[in-house]
Amino acid sequence: MGVLTEEMKRVVTEIHLCYAATVTRDGKPNLSPKGSITVLSDDELGFADLASPGTIENLRHNPAIELNVVDPFTRRGFRFKGAAKVVKDPDAHGRIARILGPDYPFEQVVKIRVETASEVFSPVYTLTRSSEADVKQFWLERYGYRSAREAGGAHDCP
Repeated sequence: MGVLTEEMKRVVTEIHLCYAATVTRDGKPNLSPKGSITVLSDDELGFADLASPGTIENLRHNPAIELNVVDPFTRRGFRFKGAAKVVKDPDAHGRIARILGPDYPFEQVVKIRVETASEVFSPVYTLTRSSEADVKQFWLERYGYRSAREAGGAHDCP
């Protein structure tokens, strides 16, 4: 069994957006959003090299990376730490290309061997004892979305 649980895989697959933290040559942190994150195996995640010169340069001299994938409405997600490689991998490329569609040509993929993974959740759950449904509804409303119930549908998502 790999590091990635079924729940972690589900969240990555549903969100497809992460924040990737790398380290610059002079030891400073660099954070960059990546909208093509996907699961490659039980121990690997990957994203496309799309206009990412800083991230790629950082990984070439230091492969350490941390990815955070967090649902903006539930304020829950996961932190993945590991080592990254910038590669040309047809299988990984194909998986990521299906997510992005034809408008995003790219050649390289960043493959992350996940070494550790942990849950990320907002303090709202422990400070207010709110339910996930309550937290989600609060943030949906804060961002200006109406729930499907209010709109006449059967689901809680916009």
